[in-house]
Amino acid sequence: MVDLVLETERLVLRTISDDDVADHDRLLNTPAVMARLGGLMELHEIEARHAKGMAMYARFGFSFLFMIEKATGEIVGYGGIKLVDNSSAPNIGDYEVGWIVREDRWRRGYAYESVKAILDWAFGRIGAPYVVALTSEANVGSWKLMEKLGMERREDLDFTDPGFPASENPTIQYSLTKEQWETRT
Repeated sequence: MVDLVLETERLVLRTISDDDVADHDRLLNTPAVMARLGGLMELHEIEARHAKGMAMYARFGFSFLFMIEKATGEIVGYGGIKLVDNSSAPNIGDYEVGWIVREDRWRRGYAYESVKAILDWAFGRIGAPYVVALTSEANVGSWKLMEKLGMERREDLDFTDPGFPASENPTIQYSLTKEQWETRT
């Protein structure tokens, strides 16, 4: 059973379920989408990610969600909130927002539209005082979206992630406070 969590003009964001593994693998686990995210995942890794996300949602009331395109009913992305859990990060436990959009839906504004709703959720119902977002300098589209959302670069939070190749290091972070978000909206 899935829960509808957020809705935007063109998207519904809903919880994930065990039944979503095959669609996640087929639609989002592609070379283009995963190029800057550590590469393709094995099916068992997707299953583990889903289990972790479902447990987080059950425990905390937030996690990553599937973005469903209203016009087609199809999964077009994945995004939401989690806690920073990378053991190399200097800010473990901070609220982290993130997203991915399937390749055939790039450049349609889905990431921006969904993350705006995710930020409202983070600063509203969840009560986060601030959020961070992680990427690499090479992932220009990602950090440009962070800047478009009003996030500020936080070089003091950069770290090297041994799970990523040198071309994707260091991991860089941006942050946004509730007050900064409220003055933009």
